[in-house]
Amino acid sequence: MNAYLNDLFGLAGRTAIVTGGSSGIGRGIATALAKAGAATVIVARGADRVDETVRELVDAGCRAAGIIGDLSSRVGIRAVAEQAVHPFGEPDILVNSAGINIRPPYPEISEADWDATMTVNALAPFLLGQRYAPGMAARGYGRLIHITSQQAHRAFVGSGVYGVSKGAVESLMRSEAEAWGGTGVTSNSLVPGFVLTPLNARLQEDPEKVSALAARTMIGRNGLPSDFAGASVFLAGAGSAYVTGHSLFVDGGLSVH
Repeated sequence: MNAYLNDLFGLAGRTAIVTGGSSGIGRGIATALAKAGAATVIVARGADRVDETVRELVDAGCRAAGIIGDLSSRVGIRAVAEQAVHPFGEPDILVNSAGINIRPPYPEISEADWDATMTVNALAPFLLGQRYAPGMAARGYGRLIHITSQQAHRAFVGSGVYGVSKGAVESLMRSEAEAWGGTGVTSNSLVPGFVLTPLNARLQEDPEKVSALAARTMIGRNGLPSDFAGASVFLAGAGSAYVTGHSLFVDGGLSVH
């Protein structure tokens, strides 16, 4: 990479924490940040997938480490927040990609469904950002990146509580952008279309539905985790310093309709 591009997009010397970084979009983003030079901490619940992801990155010459953590409770979130700084220190980049997708028919949504979804999908990004952003501001550089959803902007394929939680994260992103404006800390979101990941395995069981969703894009196919590499490196790097409070749709044009 030449010096100009490195100044814009290079992440050498930066530290990133990626929740949900062992699968799906989170893994695609963690891989991109690590290969762009960031020392990257993968946070997820499954030890095997975390170990596999870290091993793959280390074998590729990256600096990477894994933390096994559970974001389903306040205690678990706070424990992750402290454990994740052990490998490489306080982060310059936080990517909130961990999420759960509980979507029974709307009349059957329980209070437990609500609590579980809002805790993992919305409370964890809030608490982690609140923990790390003051340090980012003190150092003059920080990037808060959230993975949201089409359902944050419109009702779509049975949004349920999942859509509510992602709408909350979009508002959280704007609040963070306002709170940290002028400190060198930005907050933005990446909005996927239909991406072939374990999170939406239920929908993938219906080939006709998958094909119909692909046909609704302008590109003509559904998304892949690797499609988020360029956008995440851009938002994590110095070149995006004047971009904050923004929702960047990485959806093949799905939302244009």
